[in-house]
Amino acid sequence: MLSQTRPAGSDTLTFLGAIMRNPHQLGAIAPSSKAVARLVSSIVPTTPGAVVVELGAGGGVISDAIRDRLPPGGRQLAVEVNEGMVDHLRRSRPWLEVIPGDAGDLGKLLREAGLSHADAIVSSLPWTLFDDAQQKRVLEEIAASLTPGGAFSTITTLTVMPFRRFRHFRGLMNSTFTTVDTLGPIWRNVPPALVYTGVVASDRLAGETAGG
Repeated sequence: MLSQTRPAGSDTLTFLGAIMRNPHQLGAIAPSSKAVARLVSSIVPTTPGAVVVELGAGGGVISDAIRDRLPPGGRQLAVEVNEGMVDHLRRSRPWLEVIPGDAGDLGKLLREAGLSHADAIVSSLPWTLFDDAQQKRVLEEIAASLTPGGAFSTITTLTVMPFRRFRHFRGLMNSTFTTVDTLGPIWRNVPPALVYTGVVASDRLAGETAGG
């Protein structure tokens, strides 16, 4: 399914305006490039009717890449905490199911949308702006919201790698997901970016049932 064409400048101006008004809410200095958007959305499954959730949809560049890969009958949702970006996404992408809210409440937001789990979760959240407890809470919500064998992908930039909060996040990825892979880097992004992907165990629910 190909996304509708729209002026890219509108997305960029809206994104930059949101940064100026709320610099501590958005971690990027510019929207993700199309190359990064395609890479982070590569986990979108081909199964008809798959549910894909985007966290921190921002200006919508990644939303478009997800839509291009969404299988027939699929459902695409975007969770966004910034009110200005929510309005922009609803105005520029009427086909997108936009949910105002915090990614730390993901399970609750999905239940309110009539869903128990997602097949894939794509993120551009600013992990190094989160403290240790916030990082843990959001990653736990993501893992708990994925179907067994479901996949998660997230963007990070090379510029944050020296910081302690990045190292803490990277450690949490390893302890939260069964497998973690690194894709990239994408040098033609501002700044250059990496994508991390994580998969939850396909037998997770069976193990939880046996243990409970």
